[in-house]
Amino acid sequence: MMEAAGQHNVDADEIAKFSQIADKWWDKNGEFKPLHDINPLRLGYINSFAQLVGKRVLDVGCGGGILSESMAKRGAAHVTGIDMAEKSLETAQAHAAAERVDNIDYRCIRVEDLAAEQPHNFDVVTCMEMMEHVPDPAAIVKACSELVKPDGMVFFSTINRNPKSYLHLIVGAEYVLNVVPKGTHDWQKFITPAELARMCRQAGLDVIDTKGMTYNLLTRCYSLCDSTEVNYMIACRPV
Repeated sequence: MMEAAGQHNVDADEIAKFSQIADKWWDKNGEFKPLHDINPLRLGYINSFAQLVGKRVLDVGCGGGILSESMAKRGAAHVTGIDMAEKSLETAQAHAAAERVDNIDYRCIRVEDLAAEQPHNFDVVTCMEMMEHVPDPAAIVKACSELVKPDGMVFFSTINRNPKSYLHLIVGAEYVLNVVPKGTHDWQKFITPAELARMCRQAGLDVIDTKGMTYNLLTRCYSLCDSTEVNYMIACRPV
């Protein structure tokens, strides 16, 4: 379902950037290959804490639906994917229809507006690789906290801000290996684990686990690790 929404806390340049390549979301060897490679790891991490079967799930910043659809297929009772890039949502809807995944709904709505509309309505809320693309990530965290049920779980993944992440994600991935399109990331928008933990505490969330993610160029597989120097995920629950 597409609907109008305000533009506060939305970066128009980011929306335009992803809209230009919206038809590439499900090309597993294209621009979004890293997200396809990392998705089994993200899905497993979420499921290890939240047990998706039978749950009502919200995926914030769902893009073309890679994670949303996998959570629906894992057994979630219903998945809602939201994003502000309508072209990405059209791709997500078309793919879900082709795969006959009918327990999923996509909406073009800001997470803050959805929080006002459906407070404490979801068992699981995920926000993966999205906060580094918005002007006010703390507002996203707050909205996610307002959307989850008191006994639910919230998951975030993002990128640390330090010299190593600049070397790996900007220089390496964008300019040397061409794994992702140039200009995909803005290093200054990356978020340290301490900053994200503070946002969570201020929003009434307790961080119960933090894990780094590492990529093996030879096996092309991601795995969990203790180092949060580059990519990392956190699991939270309401206080």
